[in-house]
Amino acid sequence: MVTSVASRVESLASSGIQSIPKEYIRPQEELTSIGNVFEEEKKEEGPQVPTIDLKEIDSEDNEVRERCRQELKKAAMNWGVMHLVNHGISDEIMDRVKKAGQKFFELPVEEKEKYANDQASGKIQGYGSKLANNASGQLEWEDYFFHLVYPEEKRDLSIWPKTPSDYTEVTTEYARQLRGLASKILSALSLCLGLEEGRLEKEVGGLEELLLQMKINYYPKCPQPELALGVEAHTDVSALTFILHNMVPGLQLFYEGKWVTAKCVPNSIIMHIGDTIEILSNGKYKSILHRGLVNKQKVRISWAVFCEPPKEKIILKPLPETVPETEPPLFPPRTFAQHIQHKLFRKTQDGLSN
Repeated sequence: MVTSVASRVESLASSGIQSIPKEYIRPQEELTSIGNVFEEEKKEEGPQVPTIDLKEIDSEDNEVRERCRQELKKAAMNWGVMHLVNHGISDEIMDRVKKAGQKFFELPVEEKEKYANDQASGKIQGYGSKLANNASGQLEWEDYFFHLVYPEEKRDLSIWPKTPSDYTEVTTEYARQLRGLASKILSALSLCLGLEEGRLEKEVGGLEELLLQMKINYYPKCPQPELALGVEAHTDVSALTFILHNMVPGLQLFYEGKWVTAKCVPNSIIMHIGDTIEILSNGKYKSILHRGLVNKQKVRISWAVFCEPPKEKIILKPLPETVPETEPPLFPPRTFAQHIQHKLFRKTQDGLSN
């Protein structure tokens, strides 16, 4: 079953509508906190998402290296999200990945439909839009392209975009480099918990089993951005999430009871700690609630890569070293698949009770 063209948000946005369909309008309690994202991004007062410079993460100098790790640890514990700079991935490869994704989304909707996913039959990779799978029937103002990009032998290149012609080459190279960065971060986060360097990497599946899933999020211009969200509030289920974007603001983090808008930091990669690492660290590292705003003036595109453990092979539970003897662990043991189901169930219950 191919979804009809009319159901794409891009088609809706370009149809000339002045007001958005009711399925896209957020509930009243959310509307009070949705502002103009460009105004929000300019705000200098209040808490700001930390920027972490990774230049010295592998320094020969113990003291310098330790200082860098402690900054990372502090951001992971207080915020669970940060802008990474000097992360080791070249500006050139990031620019090429962004150009390739942008070119794909510039194709006519009919052309993109050739890559349509079919969520009903479990075919989740490919071009799609959110189906109303939550109790309130709410939709989000975005289309996307979703595919597994690493390990290379687990990819299904048949559903990868053929246009532009360098899409596979640049995305493959970016995924390789990002996998190296993920290892570097997991090592530092392990050491900062007093664990062996390779421990968190091993607990999330290691080189063989940790999956990197890329989701290119395409948020068209919205005639009533104050009523909609590109992505509703959620925490990531992943171990880590790495995000590139086209320098249009939109990401908001729920920090100390308020929505904080992330600034656009040139050449940075945004990194989230996901639920998986929050669970393994017994809540020491935070998986922060976040959402995406949309706007009237500019299309926003982001490239999120979710680093996910295998669905069934590993039991996620707080590592014994992170649980004080006097207290019970904060999270019960679950497989990754069970964790996802648990979140969906809770969300459905919340939706039914509203």
